[in-house]
Amino acid sequence: MSETPVNAPRKLPGSLEANRRLDRWLRINRDGTVTVFPGKVEIGQGILTVFTQIVAEELDVALERVRLAPSDTSYSPDEGITSGSRSVQEGGIALLHAAAEARDLLLQRAASRLGVSLEQLAVEDGVVTARSGGAITYWDLTSEELLAREATGDIAPKSPKEHTLIGTPVPRHDIPGKISGAPAYVQDLELPGMLHGRIVRPPSPGARLTAFDEAQVRSMPGIVEVVRDGSFLGVIAEREEQAIRALNRCKRIAQWHEISALPGTDPRYLLRADAKTEVISEKSDEAALARSKRSLEAEYTRPFIAHASMAPSCAVATHDKGAFTVWTHSQGIYPLRTELTKVLGVPERAITVIHVEGAGCYGHNGADDAACDAALLARAVPGRPVRVQWMREDEFGWEPFGSAMVVRMSGAVDGEGRIVNWTHDLWSHGHSTRPVGRDGANLLGAWYLEKPVPAATPGNPPLPAGGSHRNAIPLYEFPNQRITNHLVLRAPLRTSALRSLGAHPNVFAIESFMDELAAAAGADPVEFRLRHLKDPRARAVIEAAAEEAGWRKGGKGDGARGRGIGFARYKNVGCYAAVVVEVEIGNEIAVRRAWAAVDAGLAINPDGIANQIEGGVIQTVSWTLKEQVQYDAQRVTTLNWTDYPILSFAEAPAVEVTLINRPGEPPLGTGEGAQGPTAAAIGNAVFNAMGVRVRDMPLTRERVIAALA
Repeated sequence: MSETPVNAPRKLPGSLEANRRLDRWLRINRDGTVTVFPGKVEIGQGILTVFTQIVAEELDVALERVRLAPSDTSYSPDEGITSGSRSVQEGGIALLHAAAEARDLLLQRAASRLGVSLEQLAVEDGVVTARSGGAITYWDLTSEELLAREATGDIAPKSPKEHTLIGTPVPRHDIPGKISGAPAYVQDLELPGMLHGRIVRPPSPGARLTAFDEAQVRSMPGIVEVVRDGSFLGVIAEREEQAIRALNRCKRIAQWHEISALPGTDPRYLLRADAKTEVISEKSDEAALARSKRSLEAEYTRPFIAHASMAPSCAVATHDKGAFTVWTHSQGIYPLRTELTKVLGVPERAITVIHVEGAGCYGHNGADDAACDAALLARAVPGRPVRVQWMREDEFGWEPFGSAMVVRMSGAVDGEGRIVNWTHDLWSHGHSTRPVGRDGANLLGAWYLEKPVPAATPGNPPLPAGGSHRNAIPLYEFPNQRITNHLVLRAPLRTSALRSLGAHPNVFAIESFMDELAAAAGADPVEFRLRHLKDPRARAVIEAAAEEAGWRKGGKGDGARGRGIGFARYKNVGCYAAVVVEVEIGNEIAVRRAWAAVDAGLAINPDGIANQIEGGVIQTVSWTLKEQVQYDAQRVTTLNWTDYPILSFAEAPAVEVTLINRPGEPPLGTGEGAQGPTAAAIGNAVFNAMGVRVRDMPLTRERVIAALA
């Protein structure tokens, strides 16, 4: 076993470990402001507001003094990808400790200037005063070299008892501009001399361009360039409408050889596919198994689901003297830069990637692909920015989807109503094919070049985060347990990270099956869960959600209305969440109300946590009741909003969130905590209302009728 060297640097908290210099995280400015350099990016979750709270709290400055610099590979800390509800746990914790150390350095200078000890100093809004008299400001104390050093990790942040900003519902700084319609997104970005590009996609995955008459397109008004590299085809025009006209012309005259053969849309095709099988959790107790009195089996499915971003992906790129600059709404600007080097054939130092918010994401949609498209087109017109806006059919037809999944459950209860055996088998494609592949490039355009850069080999992130097997291991205590992941590597359609990854279908199956076993044991669903849980924080969120909803033990639906509950701890290391929903069965299933309880440890911005849970509940209602990607034997046929209905404003439930704040515990991410519990709560509420179990998502009218029959 290797030993840690005596002089090895201390392991630092969160993302500070990989980005140890303090000036990578913040700067104290002479003009009375503080600049924060986050490596995590804003995708609607409100984390940048949380980061300003953290820094203002630790430095003892007014929130209004804190400025945010856009994430940019030329200066920002490399925090990988903004995903997995890890932003506060990684970036927020790094800023907490960096700001605490910066405050200490400032106070040391103040003590020296004022001729007093550190213990005599107090700070209010950046003004340092000594008890014996005298004052000086941060802005007088700062200098270029102040933070030009590595963090030591020696300075502890404030205790929760000292907090005045952390724990308060600070309004999000980005909302006013978005509400007023001010330019906020990469889709709004305009640069001098900017050209407009469109990409001509193949008619189906894997199709190859066999013939194309470029002259017909080059002669069209406003066309600056036609870019063809193998089967990658794009047009560049002076104006956007000219690029769209050229795109439509290209679609009419381009000839393709199609090779795709897609399976049927029933996810059970996964059961027949070659899979990499791995037992991820196993324990046994023969004596407990011998007490088994009743056994059950069930199968649950989810179809392919789209991100369905409200605005199609967009990027802007320039190429000048061998260097590229790319503006993108990617969730990982550094991994994207690395991937672009493989496609463009230039070193990393020749590429700068700058994050600009995009309208809708929460997972791996088309953002990175659009960035690659823009860079490939910009290479053809050096010196002029090129804006590539995907069309709606591009986003639906070519973004990576959340994988279809099949989950088979079996279990047994004893005479005392306790689960004595539990098995969980899941079949899925990979849930993470972001641009981080080591053996290829996960960028759509790269696969169609004359010299293609193939896609990286798909796989699963390791547990506890996981991919297809995220949240497959239950938090409940069972004496016999076997969890098996069947990872199907060859996917008929692109799959990657969709909000919560495998947690949505895995928890749907686990929590639905818990209800089925509760019914078999003649137990109330809430009480049944509690009898199998030891974790007091898990028990607390279930009890809180049930109390807020007015849960009645053993309560039954009336044929038209019913209630159900679902619970999980996200990734088994993140936030705890329990959700109760009330459904109304009419022409369709409708979720009218939802009550959620969440424990995210230290709550930095309670409003932000509530927003995340509310949004997660509403999005999951849409997934669970409505959403499914359709395709035929060759291509995706879901290409617009008519083909892919989502929950409307009128259909959104009222959501009440109860927050269990634990200031003494580390903060935990919440952006993906409600998805699995909400899906299961809906399925359980339908059963409570009607006495029938619908196990295939989406839970449509047709499936309810079939279950009744």
